[in-house]
Amino acid sequence: MAMNNLIQQDQSNMPEVNVTPDLFAQFVAYIDASENTVKTYTRALRQWGKWMQANGVQQPQRADVLAYKEQLKEDHKATTVQNYIIALRQFFNWTEAQRLYPNIAKGIKGAKMSNDFKKDYLSARQAATVLADISKNSERGLRDYAIISLMLTGGLRTIEVSRANIEDMHTEGEATVLFLQGKGRDDRTEYVKIIPQVEDAIRAYLKVRGSAEDTAPLFASTSNNNEGGRMTTRSISGIAKNSLRRAGFDSSRLTAHSLRHTAATLNLLNGGSLEETQQLLRHRNLNTTMVYLHHLKRAKNQSEARIGNAIFKH
Repeated sequence: MAMNNLIQQDQSNMPEVNVTPDLFAQFVAYIDASENTVKTYTRALRQWGKWMQANGVQQPQRADVLAYKEQLKEDHKATTVQNYIIALRQFFNWTEAQRLYPNIAKGIKGAKMSNDFKKDYLSARQAATVLADISKNSERGLRDYAIISLMLTGGLRTIEVSRANIEDMHTEGEATVLFLQGKGRDDRTEYVKIIPQVEDAIRAYLKVRGSAEDTAPLFASTSNNNEGGRMTTRSISGIAKNSLRRAGFDSSRLTAHSLRHTAATLNLLNGGSLEETQQLLRHRNLNTTMVYLHHLKRAKNQSEARIGNAIFKH
């Protein structure tokens, strides 16, 4: 009640304006953010605009934002709800600073996020099976094998695979590394080490692919309408999903991102520290990496094997 009273007082000191797509456009033009963030905010505000139109709202109140959030929770996953509410809070924070409209979204939280994995990961044996099942008898097969092996050992996101250029591969001492432009980043300051087996796979693919500029994509499209061009994250996700399916791992919980989970989990299972895994995954916050600890403990739990030994040893 107190929050509503404050908002009403603030609103009385501001001009009465309608919240319109023009206002959304002014905000998007104002913010200084990456291209992906701008796209996310634009998409989120467009969704808010559709909700207002459907509900006949022109001068929304705090109760409208809360009702909108409940509608989002029914129709979208938690991460989407979170992103949309963050965008709305930023938008109304801006309108208040510009004295255009009170911040009716102040303090409104997004959806509660689970700390559990949303996707499964592969065991070392399963990962080896996926790689072994990829045919390397064509340029496309060599490319797909190189992509999957790189994602499995380096924990790459699809956006990092898509943005990688030939020139991003460097020799650092005795190691070959790949500098990455990650999610929400404009530079290439972070890198992954490419182990010899993966380097051989990448170079075998590049040899068959033929000459290309250093600035060309490391992995090129083979589709008719984009041959030699940069691959999209969607096409890379499709390659990962199809590779998993062909190897017999057809589950909605196994996706391209599962390869990243696999890299983290196998590193921890085989002696890697939490801090090393944070570096591998390029997490800014160690708490993000700590999500893997619960699954590591479960992976190390040998209860089933002990039970099986008790039953089947006879």
